[in-house]
Amino acid sequence: MRRAIVRGTGHYLPERVVENSWFEDKLDTTDEWIRARTGIERRHFAAEGQRTSDLGTRAAQAALAKAGLTPADVDAVIVATSTPDLTFPSVATMVQAGLGMTRGFAYDIQAVCAGFVFALANADAMIRAGLAERVLVIGAETFSRIMDWTDRGTCVLFGDGAGAVVLEAAEGAGTAQDRGILATDLNSDGQYRELLYVDGGVASTGTAGHLRMQGNLVFRHAVEKLAETAHHALAKAGIAADQVDWLVPHQANLRIIEATAKRMHLPMEKVVLTVADHGNTSAASIPLALSVADSQGRFKPGDVLVAEAIGGGLAWGAAVLRW
Repeated sequence: MRRAIVRGTGHYLPERVVENSWFEDKLDTTDEWIRARTGIERRHFAAEGQRTSDLGTRAAQAALAKAGLTPADVDAVIVATSTPDLTFPSVATMVQAGLGMTRGFAYDIQAVCAGFVFALANADAMIRAGLAERVLVIGAETFSRIMDWTDRGTCVLFGDGAGAVVLEAAEGAGTAQDRGILATDLNSDGQYRELLYVDGGVASTGTAGHLRMQGNLVFRHAVEKLAETAHHALAKAGIAADQVDWLVPHQANLRIIEATAKRMHLPMEKVVLTVADHGNTSAASIPLALSVADSQGRFKPGDVLVAEAIGGGLAWGAAVLRW
């Protein structure tokens, strides 16, 4: 059985670091208030003129270097993003050009904060089907460009960044002991679209718009749906919850992460956390967390990882992989 294994990881964060204190003279908020409710201490903002594709390209270059590969070794580029440079062409084609790739194909996936999990599932399916041998899967966002800086309930939450993984085809036995992506679980329900959305768009206002969120309701759905999708993915993979070595969650809010881990009966020592330093980077948060933990040597060969995320749509999902 063909499996999609992780060959390399990489990430990039803009140079500008914004501490919680930056908001204190602009909004009715404090560093203490933000930390207590979200676990966020700081985030990165893209520089003027720095685009989502720039971040994605830097993360992709880092992942390729870690894998010991060149752009010529890659068959496809998939970018998960909700903050593209332009309406079209895709960010992925811009990353492709930025890498100097003159072969293969590239496209974007938009599932907001769940985008990387959806992109991972897509790449896994292509590799299993023999459509590609190596795929760059990237999550890249510049959410600072769609913030309403008067809304303290949202603008303190988000940051910019990019993370990437190189997936490569490998032969497995078709069992839960194989390396690589073992199972994915994807979901969406459009009736909840008004809980988390952007109030602009090409066909509606002709503007980029600003992010809007009903935080309390999103929190409730997140805790319930994240644990559920993780269990579904584990069942598909034939792996018990007590066999999970690492939970790599979407880094939206520490309280959501803690509640989800509790429902999965996982101690926080098994949870990768980057939310304090990155904030919510939407589709970039899981690959960022993967790359940071990988660079720290936290994952060992054979470890079972569960990645899960929920975002606007609502869209949510999980992936189970063996390192």
